[in-house]
Amino acid sequence: MGLAKTEIFSDNQNAIAKFAKAFAHPARVSILQHLFKIDSCVCGDLVNEIGLAQPTISQHLKELKHLGLIKGSVEGTSVCYCIDKENWTEMKKLMTHFLDQDLSNSADCC
Repeated sequence: MGLAKTEIFSDNQNAIAKFAKAFAHPARVSILQHLFKIDSCVCGDLVNEIGLAQPTISQHLKELKHLGLIKGSVEGTSVCYCIDKENWTEMKKLMTHFLDQDLSNSADCC
């Protein structure tokens, strides 16, 4: 397997790709939607809500936390998760700027 060669790309390009990874799997999208819907920390009901096995949910939560879109806090023997609103706002700014590139170029070039 080849290297990703991320060092040849700008910080901005790497950040966009990192955040896009959050939306690359429907389970992560579903987890984010559920966290927004309940607007609070959730500990154990994601397995019932999403319908996937606990280890699978845990892997997706780990990835979303690594990406910085959610944060977790330990409460007793469980970890509770919620949206990291500061990082979510930063991601939205970055992605909006990227996705709005077409607005400045209205000519049909192809």
